[in-house]
Amino acid sequence: MKNKQVPELLNGDYFLSVGLDVGADFTWMSIALPNGKLIGKPYKIIHADPASRDLAVAKIKEAQETYSLESRCFLESTGIYHIPLLYFLRDKGFACFAINPIVTKNSTNVNIRKVHNDRFDSKKAAIVGLNSTLKVSIIPDDEVIDLRNLVRDYYYFVDEQSAIVQKLTAELKVSFPGYLGVFSKVTTKSSLRLLESYPLASDMLSANKDDIVESIHKTARFGEKYALEKYEAIIAAAKDAAVFGRSLPSNATRIKSYISIYHKLQETLDEFLKSMHETVDSLKNRTVYDQIALLQTFRGIGFLSAVVLVAEIGSFELFTSPKKLFAYFGLDPAVKQSGKFTGDQVHMSKRGSPLARRILHMVAINNLKVGKGTKEPVNPVIHKFYKDKCSSKKKEVAVGAVVHKICNIIYAMLRDNKPYEMVTPEEHCRQYALEHPTTQKRIA
Repeated sequence: MKNKQVPELLNGDYFLSVGLDVGADFTWMSIALPNGKLIGKPYKIIHADPASRDLAVAKIKEAQETYSLESRCFLESTGIYHIPLLYFLRDKGFACFAINPIVTKNSTNVNIRKVHNDRFDSKKAAIVGLNSTLKVSIIPDDEVIDLRNLVRDYYYFVDEQSAIVQKLTAELKVSFPGYLGVFSKVTTKSSLRLLESYPLASDMLSANKDDIVESIHKTARFGEKYALEKYEAIIAAAKDAAVFGRSLPSNATRIKSYISIYHKLQETLDEFLKSMHETVDSLKNRTVYDQIALLQTFRGIGFLSAVVLVAEIGSFELFTSPKKLFAYFGLDPAVKQSGKFTGDQVHMSKRGSPLARRILHMVAINNLKVGKGTKEPVNPVIHKFYKDKCSSKKKEVAVGAVVHKICNIIYAMLRDNKPYEMVTPEEHCRQYALEHPTTQKRIA
């Protein structure tokens, strides 16, 4: 068969763009020529049907032979559903790229009609793939993906456990309000063991004193005097609950159920954390292992936080500047400007990893803490930076600036492969001047 003529592109880059709108059970596929013309009709790939998958491969290869062009496959990143198809097509020898769904949704329609369905979206994905400025996602190595799955599931269960604690707290606020002030947290070992045995205020009042004191003494580490003090506080709270509290027959069942679920979730979290340690240990002498160890030299970043940041960053070499890493985390400002109008209420875009933002915010808070005994800041440099910002900004804005600064520090640590050193801005400028004398002369 004669090859059909293909219009020349301005950049001389010829390829067939294969757009795939991925769903849970099937995917619509469209193929576009370099000039934007679509080849044939969209094809439906049934994920569970080998014949359907093989036919999709055959259609792409047929188009390649017909037009003497290589192909590039563009799949919308849809959580987990695009992963099997992406690796399937990659194993068949096709160049595959994941694209952000926001890109295709905000792209110009291929016609003026207001149409939205999976077939049409596959056409849009194919045409978007022809854009030479298109930003695509690079799939990290398997070990990074493995860690990313572990940390995301870990924090999913952390949030589930937090929700259970909220339910337990709400239950006690109604039936046993004073109990919440007895222990530092309702989830301490002493607290949970007592509630498992005596979920209601009336149960505490009717229980044997020695049994309660012994239970506290065994689980707490502060001696018998502490246990006796807590017993007195519990009894006072239980007596008050008879005056200000509302206990129903189902309260005991719900309280015990919440505690049981809490313990099961904790076991799950412990298993995930153990698996994370084992996975990281298996990566010794690998870049990922070194990056995790490196980040832990920064104050406020422990093992778990370091794993999250490295897993969410993926391939660090893709980030050529701190701003790109900042934007990747979704910490960049969402700018609103049109004509002479410029929006003055600037918020984070929040289009990146929510888990990475969560960890960075936690790291920022950790670095702003002051020692209880010494009253000295944990990180004097970050703390001074924060105080300077607070002189002209709201506290939440100043914290945002700290997050930005920490992101820059993390970028520099990973770029230079150097551990964190607490250096004041003045000292940093002095060191830079010594290391780059010619630059300073030009500036002068």
